[in-house]
Amino acid sequence: MTAPAPRSPGPPAPGTGFGGRRVVVTGGTRGIGRAVALAFARAGARLAVVHRSGGEAPRQVAEELTALAGTPPVLVRADVTQAAGARAVADAVSEHLGGVDVLVNNVGVDGHAKFEDLTEAEWHRVLNHNATSVYQVTHALAGQLAEGASVVNIGASAGLRGRPLGVHYSASKAALVGFTRALAKELGGRGVRVNTVAPGVTAAGPGTGPPPPVAERIAAMTALGRLGRPEDVAGAVLFLAGDAAAYVTGVTLDVDGGI
Repeated sequence: MTAPAPRSPGPPAPGTGFGGRRVVVTGGTRGIGRAVALAFARAGARLAVVHRSGGEAPRQVAEELTALAGTPPVLVRADVTQAAGARAVADAVSEHLGGVDVLVNNVGVDGHAKFEDLTEAEWHRVLNHNATSVYQVTHALAGQLAEGASVVNIGASAGLRGRPLGVHYSASKAALVGFTRALAKELGGRGVRVNTVAPGVTAAGPGTGPPPPVAERIAAMTALGRLGRPEDVAGAVLFLAGDAAAYVTGVTLDVDGGI
């Protein structure tokens, strides 16, 4: 783990939107998570980025965030499907940020299997990453959420309409809808808002996303005629986390291009 020296939290800097705000992004080194982290850095936030895998991705993201924000992010390597990993995140955030203004629960995996071939191990793998991790991290950080804080979960449009060959994936993302509605009611008295963004099929660039024939078919079914981009999702996350959505809580916002 690498981290800057702790600083006392301060008010948002004028004109930056999230200047001085303390933002935690799980799964923040690739795809949607990376785009979200970069967007918050551009808006002046102080970031803690949680990742599970090593390699070049964390180093590259740390360099990008440092260049944008002027200070290095807190990097926490942890398996947040487990309570011990979530506690490690909470400890790092407490030490280096002193609290949380925005929590983005982005960790997730995909899964494809015919239901009759769906094993118990695969069911638990997908549910643990897509639903249990949200519980673990939010539960571990609940006491550090500042008054008026925002929790944004990354769901999927498949959780709202279902997806063949993805019963476990659809179920895991649907769970976030109920989680969001219920937790928004519990934490609303503290001014804490809880929302979910539900992206459609998203591709980060060439070589990512579904195979070209499938991508073309999905794009043709979409009102805007293209797949989503991570930046599309990041924009929705910043809206829900920001002051413009101060009276928005408990919602699931589709970001699917009108499919």
